[in-house]
Amino acid sequence: MERKDQLIKIFSRTIRDILLKAPVDFEHVQEIRLRVGMPLMLILDNQEYYLTGEGALSAAREEAYIVGRTEIKETIEHISCHSLYAFEEEIRQGFLTIQGGHRIGIAGKVVLDDSGIRTMKYISFLNVRLAHQILGCGDGIMPYLYKNGQVLHTLIISPPRCGKTTLLRDIIRQLSDGARGIKGVAVGVVDERSEIGACYQGEPQNQVGCRTDILDCCPKAKGMMMLIRTMSPAVIAVDEIGSREDLEAMEYVMNCGCKLVATVHGNSVEDIRQKPILRKLVQDRLFERYIVLDGCKEVGHVGGIYDSNMVSLA
Repeated sequence: MERKDQLIKIFSRTIRDILLKAPVDFEHVQEIRLRVGMPLMLILDNQEYYLTGEGALSAAREEAYIVGRTEIKETIEHISCHSLYAFEEEIRQGFLTIQGGHRIGIAGKVVLDDSGIRTMKYISFLNVRLAHQILGCGDGIMPYLYKNGQVLHTLIISPPRCGKTTLLRDIIRQLSDGARGIKGVAVGVVDERSEIGACYQGEPQNQVGCRTDILDCCPKAKGMMMLIRTMSPAVIAVDEIGSREDLEAMEYVMNCGCKLVATVHGNSVEDIRQKPILRKLVQDRLFERYIVLDGCKEVGHVGGIYDSNMVSLA
């Protein structure tokens, strides 16, 4: 009940009352969606539901409670503690992170200046993404990430919503704290979207290990270079690589003798081969382990583990 109480206090009074009545376990709720003039929606165990004014789950849109602009405004005031100006930098990024590690995506009218996005106003859309940790979900693959006691360059390949970030977080925790008799190492995390550590006022809300340093809300390519120069990590971890800048930074990290653990969207190693920027990763055998998630059973379910030559290990 503590998790539910902690979360619903950010919503407007009306929506708070609806959520209090909802017959759901918030440990299984993934998203709560608010859009002005549109139905109140909830994602539960990867299934989409409408919420009625009485808090019931429904598949019928006409039964859904319709979110008003006043409720969006009141919710934003609660999220920002009535000081939206103090969150201006986060607003430019398009999301806010609150206590507990929950992330609120925001959308509305973007205000530009010569340097890019200055702020956002007329915020009309909110996506509350609940933070979830599954401690130990990486237990089964940790033995494959070491060779002679040394961490291997590892790429996690996963379709959306199959738990790659959750798995990456647990791998970071175990690398940092140590696992199975192997001593923990310093891990640097570039958490561009505040999803790995879910930092709130600089403090990680998720368990990421005692030897982990985090660059929060920092672009991946710049962050990797910064960590190498300043924090002396043995391992750098990043989520959702994909740009040419990311590739160049990863090569720099590897050439510095630092190990890399990363994730990427995809369905298979062959899928990665078809992407022009990422093809080089496979061709040059930069990664020593590939973990492929299939999402067919539970979060972080592994469909295959391969070495740098694409030989199946599990």
